[in-house]
Amino acid sequence: QVQLIESGGGLVQTGGSLRLSCVASGRHLTAYTRGWFRQVPGKEREFVATISRGGGTTYYADSVKGRFTISRNNANHTVYLQMNNVKPEDTAVYYCAAGGAVASAARHYIYWGRGTQVTVSS
Repeated sequence: QVQLIESGGGLVQTGGSLRLSCVASGRHLTAYTRGWFRQVPGKEREFVATISRGGGTTYYADSVKGRFTISRNNANHTVYLQMNNVKPEDTAVYYCAAGGAVASAARHYIYWGRGTQVTVSS
């Protein structure tokens, strides 16, 4: 069993930056790929970014490519999402996930956090 806890969300102005963190606890933590997803009310959960077990491979949604950076520190079981040049359309609840594949589909992720709200003001 793996528990994921997100932090770092909040209110930020358009063009600003924010860094989300997700700490994992449990067993075999370095065996999982890690991802970030986001969701707004009334819409499906949307893929944002994913990172491989060792951190050498990353993938991003086209909507955040060049603005967001995913990274991980396996020593403290934490994955980060650095969000730069944010836009109002980035407003959502951001969820951390752990799974078995470097993939964009939510079905590949086994464990999920409870989410952290990010609001971008225009």
